[in-house]
Amino acid sequence: MILPLLQLSSPALPLGAYSYSDGLETLVETGSIANAEDLNHWLIQDLNYGAIRLEAALMMRAFQSFINQDLASICHWNSWLSASKETSELRLQSWQMGNSLLALMGEIYQANNGDHDYFQYIKSAIDQPCNYAIAFGITAAHSQIDPQTALLGYLHSWATHIIGAGVKLIPLGQTIGQKLLWQLSPTLTEISQQILMLNDDDLVSCSWGLGLASMAHEIQYTRLFRS
Repeated sequence: MILPLLQLSSPALPLGAYSYSDGLETLVETGSIANAEDLNHWLIQDLNYGAIRLEAALMMRAFQSFINQDLASICHWNSWLSASKETSELRLQSWQMGNSLLALMGEIYQANNGDHDYFQYIKSAIDQPCNYAIAFGITAAHSQIDPQTALLGYLHSWATHIIGAGVKLIPLGQTIGQKLLWQLSPTLTEISQQILMLNDDDLVSCSWGLGLASMAHEIQYTRLFRS
């Protein structure tokens, strides 16, 4: 089911992702990221050790929990992911995008097969804000997207978003941004295979750089982005 994945991972999906930089705005402001090479290094480090690796693994657990009709497990991993967020900015970003995705997919499915109430039921059953990774996993499973393809789409969507923010902030040209995304493809494929093999005890990340950038961004004097 490639078409649902293309829509789910599209930058045009109206979830408000464009208003977030995941701490990149602070890193550019301080000079930690000043060019395409710096941004590429940041992306690769995050994929190998950072928060996106952890979020993608939890997305897959939400995907499998949905397949197993295990609502308690979905709630567990959603709470787990909320607790792992280092700052209020990162947590609110994840909650806002997650709730927006569930609401949007409810509207889309209502238009096609009257399934709006089901997504509302999922949102109510979680009984707290839904993180974006969890909402993505639920939606991908409901759309019968292949799990490995869903994971690769999730990572590619994240990379597209961060590179897009870098194009605006550093700034970089659009062509350089596309070159970065193309060069990142082998890493995305490799990391996706690693994530599929992670056990629950392996769910760790080293994202203190992101946490510090996010904390500084909360009090940054001038900013374009919400995080």
